[in-house]
Amino acid sequence: MSEAPATAIGRAAGASTALIEARKVTRILPGIVPTTLVRNIDLEIRDKEFVAITGASGSGKSSLLYLLGLLDVPTSGEVWIKGRLTSRMDEDEMAITRLSMLGFVFQFHFLLPEFTILDNVVLPMRALGVLSAGAMRQRACELLTSLGLADHVNKRPDQLSGGQRQRVAVARALANDPTVILADEPTGSLDSKSSEQVFDVLREIVDRGKTVVAVTHDLGLAQRMNRRIHLVDGEIASDGASDGHFA
Repeated sequence: MSEAPATAIGRAAGASTALIEARKVTRILPGIVPTTLVRNIDLEIRDKEFVAITGASGSGKSSLLYLLGLLDVPTSGEVWIKGRLTSRMDEDEMAITRLSMLGFVFQFHFLLPEFTILDNVVLPMRALGVLSAGAMRQRACELLTSLGLADHVNKRPDQLSGGQRQRVAVARALANDPTVILADEPTGSLDSKSSEQVFDVLREIVDRGKTVVAVTHDLGLAQRMNRRIHLVDGEIASDGASDGHFA
């Protein structure tokens, strides 16, 4: 599908100007007793937002993030990415959208242990296949340098601290210059000092014009983000500017 027809389809269907939009999204795991992960979610993620998704364990935080990031598909409802209805994308279009527009950071960095951190950052660029080999390595070096890792580019993940590994994961998420970074408990496995460093990196990403959506159980960090979406039993209980008052 070419870009022009896809855009026309989005306009005809009334797509908003949101970067990511969920419309009446429900995700149910089938089984003898089906489990509802999220229910009837309406939500827009817009340009340059710094968004916290909070809630108790089992409230659907990560499930919602995976749906927004096209790592899972809803049982019902619609997910739109920049005015495009994702259910109309084929597998190749979904993969390209994930690689080019969305960057992912997880609680456990998932770096490949046999590769250097430079090569780990190159991997998403190689998958997208836009840059030359030299340009990919140059960009990876620049990203790692910007995150204070210039002296570690040839090390392997097991030679770094937990906070350093998570910063490598952030560099990898930024490799293809995505519009949105989706982070699932990015500080959940770190000590307080490393958590603060990773939070500062995410804040800098927003200051540079990106959007960051982060699932977090740390209400202190969520308070310092610009918007907080709070889930209860798979539904949005509140959605608004962070003000330090949490349910």
